[in-house]
Amino acid sequence: MPGRVSPLADRALKILPDARPPSSGRTEVAVIGLGYVGMTLAVAFADAGVGVLGHDTSAAVSLALAEGVPPVKEPGIEERLTRALGETLQIETQLPDALPPAVVICVGTPINRLSAPDLSQLEAATAAIAARVEPETLVVLRSTVPVGTSRELVLETLRRRHRNPRVAFCPERTIQGRAFEELHRLPQIVGASTTDAAEAAAELFSRLTPRVIRVSSLEAAEAIKLLCNAHTDLIYGFGNEVALMAEALGLDAEELIASANLDYPRPDLSRPGFVGGGCLTKDPYLLAHSAEQRDYTPSMVLAARHLNETMPIHAARRVLAALAARGVPAAESRILISGIAFKGNPETDDVRGAASRTIVEMLREEVAALVGHDFAVPLEQIAAMGLEPVSIEEGFEGADAAMVLTDHPGYRLLDLRSLSGRMSRPAVVFDAFGVLDQPAGAAPGTTYLRMGRA
Repeated sequence: MPGRVSPLADRALKILPDARPPSSGRTEVAVIGLGYVGMTLAVAFADAGVGVLGHDTSAAVSLALAEGVPPVKEPGIEERLTRALGETLQIETQLPDALPPAVVICVGTPINRLSAPDLSQLEAATAAIAARVEPETLVVLRSTVPVGTSRELVLETLRRRHRNPRVAFCPERTIQGRAFEELHRLPQIVGASTTDAAEAAAELFSRLTPRVIRVSSLEAAEAIKLLCNAHTDLIYGFGNEVALMAEALGLDAEELIASANLDYPRPDLSRPGFVGGGCLTKDPYLLAHSAEQRDYTPSMVLAARHLNETMPIHAARRVLAALAARGVPAAESRILISGIAFKGNPETDDVRGAASRTIVEMLREEVAALVGHDFAVPLEQIAAMGLEPVSIEEGFEGADAAMVLTDHPGYRLLDLRSLSGRMSRPAVVFDAFGVLDQPAGAAPGTTYLRMGRA
């Protein structure tokens, strides 16, 4: 059924980044799990004048935040964190015996090697808070989960303590690099176990966003989050299918897509590219798992996910084939992997689901040396992936091949002719998003490859 809009949440609350409303002086919400989702939510609430207690089982994460050092890269987080600490935000390494009136669970819900959901962190978090909440406490699940998890896991665990607990599912739908902007702009989906739980959740999130969309059930809210990300994955998957067909047909996917989209009123065709991150690589499997529990296999969702997973492998094989065609043995080659994060624009240092991980794993045993560069990912993280961290100039110097895997704006400022002139001859440059494709082109003796171009 169509979602109902809460009249309570239609009241717009405009929060200026440098003008936080005064706190009530009491802790109103606990955020459990301070990964990317929990950390940005806790800081956003605190910056909006809501008293927040943040907790993570990782002492390193909690201590870093308590010192004003966010473990993730996100525009605006340091300034907001600094303003809120000691005022509206407190970070605790241990859960207190008594929790505030609202508790938001933001723990990780990964998939295992078989692409099945691993809900162990959620089980532990729910058990931990169950012993500490009161019957009237609002418990909000924000972690992305298979449909039915809020009711079957969270609600049932709390029912062992209280007869009629108040549970809501309020999914996070922000994009990395624009989290605070979107927390204040995007409507918040709310599904709940009871009417009063729905009203309480709507009131809580109206402190951030001007609109809350109430839906009929916990399950409807869970499904909406999964559908959004599976649909995005599917759209990107079609763009990648176009790229593969264009390569086979001797065409240029960029030309096909740009020309097809120009002044045409139907939905735009997506450009090809790698699909990564902590959500799009996982959520289609959570949706498929949900459906398969009811004897339905969503073939289109799974086909898109499988195709997107093959794109990094396809890119690496193209580079190896190009080297072999030019008489360069893979076992003697030096390859630069540049663009380590899962995306470049908006900038992030997140490597979850990044194409670089798959490519490094594939090439590690094939080539003589792998070096790595990224504008945002820390050097120690690049080294931990098995790459020698280098500057972009050092990476091109003497390389047999260079792979630029993201569309970070920094790559558009590079001089392809100059950099490719530093490489061994013959050389191969793979430019996934066309950020190096300049009129001057590559230096002589360089083969320039691009995703979707024959």
